[in-house]
Order: sequence, then C-alpha cells, then structure tokens
Amino acid sequence: MSIRDERKQQSRQAILDAALTLSTSGRSFSTISLREVAREAGLVPTAFYRHFQDMEELGSDLVDYVSIDLHHLLRSLRQGFQSQTDAPSKTRLRIEHFFHAVDLSANRWQFLIGERWGGSPAVRNGIAREIRFFIEDLAQDLSQFAEFKHLTLTDTQIMADVLINLSFSWAMTWLGLRQTQTESSSPEAEAAREAYIQLTTRQTQLLFRGISNWDSNTVALKSE
Repeated sequence: MSIRDERKQQSRQAILDAALTLSTSGRSFSTISLREVAREAGLVPTAFYRHFQDMEELGSDLVDYVSIDLHHLLRSLRQGFQSQTDAPSKTRLRIEHFFHAVDLSANRWQFLIGERWGGSPAVRNGIAREIRFFIEDLAQDLSQFAEFKHLTLTDTQIMADVLINLSFSWAMTWLGLRQTQTESSSPEAEAAREAYIQLTTRQTQLLFRGISNWDSNTVALKSE
C-alpha cells in the first residue's frame, strides 16, 4: 500500500470513528451533521466527500464497521450454546465472557442498540440486515449441535431469533447498569452486576432445558 493510499485509509477510519463517537455520546446518528463529523475527525468538510457521498452512505458503512467485531463476539457466544448439558459453572463462565466482551466493545453495542429503531433509514435498515445475518449464522451453527438435531429448521431459526434478541437485551441492560452506577467499583454496583449475571445464566439454562424436551412434531400436530 502506498503512502497516499494509507493516508486515505486513515482518513476514512477517522471519519468512521468520529461518527461512532458522536452517535454514542448522547446523540443519535440522524442528528449529527457532516461538518460535526469532519471536525471530530480533524478534517475539513470537503475531505468527507473523498470517502462518502453523504451521511446516509456513512451511516450504512458505519453499521458494517461496528458489526464486524460483534460478529466475532456473537460467534464466541454461540459456541457457548453448544452444550446445554454443561455444568452451571460453565454456563456462568460463558455469560461472564460475553459481558466482558460487551464492555470491551461498549460503543459498538451502544450504536446498534440505540440506532436499531432510530431516525436514519440507512442505519436502521443496515442494522436490521446485520441482525438477520446474526440470526442466520446462529441458526446454521445450532443445527449442527446434537441438542438441536431433533428440531425442525423453522424451530431452530426461531430459537436463533430468540437468542440473538436476548443477547441484545442482555447487552443493553448490562451497559445500563454500568451507566447508572456512579461508582462502578462500589459494593452496590458489584451486587447489581452479580445479580444480573445470575439472572442471565438462569435464563440460558432454562431455555436449553426447554429445548431438550421440545417435540416439534407433537406441537405441530396439536396446533392443527
């Protein structure tokens, strides 16, 4: 890569990072102007157009940008779903790893959660697309697990939908706990986080206990 190409890539990255910073600091993406993004990135407004046609294109690319890390995170989470017969301690450990990863990618989660039903159509549609990808990937993985072999494809997809939406709910609540506690290391804050880890661990165990006893054919016959 030439020095010119490298600088161009750095400028584009700076714009994406600036837009992410602004849209996770109490603002929504739809209220941010091109000039604000350029200023935050340390660029003149005309430099913006070397990389993006308009704010809508920036929003769409920003969704792709923040989703890359979350695809890796959710892949590690769904590997943790592989065996519902694991000891409770292992389920808890996987939940703890998930929340630790959420902390490390807090601004990305904040962006997707905050903009999922936001005012920018490009961003809103892009997030909906990525969530469909998350669900499709998880459904494909779950179908390979022994615990899911007795489920129909439709039921596996429904379960994937439930788990992905749960992960978004978990991340949102976890980040909210961090924001509402004035002292993150206080006993009260620690107790709140511990209580939520226990709750999500229990939710996971109950979900997979239900899956192991689920009979798609029987339910289908009863519903006819």
